[in-house]
Amino acid sequence: MPHDTCPMAVCLKERRPVRGSQAVAERPDGTRVPFMAFPTPLHDAAGTFVGAVNMLIDISERNRAELASRRIASIVENSDDAIISKDLNGVIATWNRGAERLFGYLEQEVVGKPITILIPEEHHDEETRILERIRRGERIDHYETMRRRKDGSMVFVSLTVSPVVDESGTIVGASKIARDITEQKRREEQITLLAREADHRTKNLLALAQAAVHLTNGESAAELKTALEGRLRALANAHALLAQSRWSGADLRHLIIEELSPYGGQNVLSRIEGSDIMLDQASAQAMALALHELATNAAKYGALSVPTGSVGIEWRMLHGKRLSFCWTETDGPPVKPPSHAGFGTRVMRRICEQLNGEINFDWREAGLICNITVDV
Repeated sequence: MPHDTCPMAVCLKERRPVRGSQAVAERPDGTRVPFMAFPTPLHDAAGTFVGAVNMLIDISERNRAELASRRIASIVENSDDAIISKDLNGVIATWNRGAERLFGYLEQEVVGKPITILIPEEHHDEETRILERIRRGERIDHYETMRRRKDGSMVFVSLTVSPVVDESGTIVGASKIARDITEQKRREEQITLLAREADHRTKNLLALAQAAVHLTNGESAAELKTALEGRLRALANAHALLAQSRWSGADLRHLIIEELSPYGGQNVLSRIEGSDIMLDQASAQAMALALHELATNAAKYGALSVPTGSVGIEWRMLHGKRLSFCWTETDGPPVKPPSHAGFGTRVMRRICEQLNGEINFDWREAGLICNITVDV
């Protein structure tokens, strides 16, 4: 500061008090301190101007407080959360930009109005309870509720409400922070729905596994183990295809190739014809078990038991959601009709019954033809 413009120089030059001027003083150690100067003229007994006396007031703390206040005000104003203050009667005193974005009201539209304009009628009793707790000096943390926007739409919010006190420590109002948790609630509901769905599907899969165990029989422990592993693997294949599509369905063509993969996959198929069909969970698991039984039987006694044999598969949709599926074996050993229905046959008949369908076996000498018709 030029010497002739400092508060004391002005006071001496113009012979008048200078009030409230701010300057910065430098101490001997080089640190600086902001101050306000209050120079006042001095006169002798005869009234002659003889000089001036100066009073310097350190305003470091005040400046720090003002800076902190400005920072807090900036944080409040630019916060994504709605930050609102109100008096003990629930009348809105301040309203930040976050509140404008969340609720749709401009500051001038709501200041001086009751906070209940944001509260649905069925939640009005909440405000009474909140104000009672505020008057007792209590703080309310993360209270989840519903609030109403200017356009009438509802929004899930998490409220934090704290008492506001004056210089004497008397509670004069409340500050309220409202955070939009609509997306969080939507995610929670989705997680809950997915958990219920996963529970349902897991129980369904376990029930099918249990049924596979009950339907499994054989002459030895090794045969029992092999039969059970095969059926469980068939269910796992269907489950994997359903999971890949996020449970929108399992592609029948892929399911067929997957079930025949232990026997050569597409290499053992002389024909695979049919439109693209997505099977739901129950249909996919049932068809996986049926395909497993057909392939296992063919590998033991039919076309897949010799290098020259092959299988032709075709399917089509009938009226509604009814699937017609045909399995044809060729170039295998001569086929003889079984003397009794084996466990594999009983498994497939049970599956067809569950899907409101039917199954027919044509034990031709040239190879088995199996026709399945089910609802999918």
